[in-house]
Amino acid sequence: MAKTEVTQRQWLSVMGNNPSFRKGDDLPVESVSWNDCQRFCAKAGLRLPTEAEWEYACRAGSTGAYGGTGKLGDMGWFSGSSSHPVGQKRENAWKLFDMHGNVYEWCEDRYGDYSGKEVTDPTGAGFGDFRVLRGGSYGSSDFYCRSAHRYKLWPTVWAGDIGFRPVQTEYRN
Repeated sequence: MAKTEVTQRQWLSVMGNNPSFRKGDDLPVESVSWNDCQRFCAKAGLRLPTEAEWEYACRAGSTGAYGGTGKLGDMGWFSGSSSHPVGQKRENAWKLFDMHGNVYEWCEDRYGDYSGKEVTDPTGAGFGDFRVLRGGSYGSSDFYCRSAHRYKLWPTVWAGDIGFRPVQTEYRN
C-alpha cells in the first residue's frame, strides 16, 4: 500500500493533467471519481485496496478508533477548510501517513452490509451501485475519521475532499 495518498505530482506524471481544485505538487490529488482512480491504477499497474485491506492497514495492529498514537490530532487533518501536503502528520505503526483525514480514500469494493459471518480477506458486496470510501477528510468531524467508519458514493462522483491510495498487486524489488 502506498505510504500516502496519491499526490498531484504523481497523478500528473501518470495522467498528464491535474483535476484538483486546490493546486500543489505535494497535496493529495482530489476531485477524482472511483472511475478516474481505476484509469490511473490501470495505467500505473496498481489497484485500489479492498475495504478490508484499507482498514487493516489503517489500524496497523491497533484496536482503538484511530491508529498510530490513538489521537486523531497526531494522525490526521480534520475539521478544517482544505487539504494539506501529504506526510506531515505522524505515521502509523506500518509507516503509513494520512490514513485519517486529509482526503477520503476510494476503495475497490461495492458498498453493502457485512455478512455477519467471520471471513478472511472479504471483497465487499457482489452487487450494488455505490462504492466505498474510508478515512474521512480535512472537513470531517472526528467521527467520520475513525478507522471503522464507512462512507458510500456512486463511482462517477468526485469532490474536493476525495482522493485515493493505491496498492501493488505483486511485490516489486
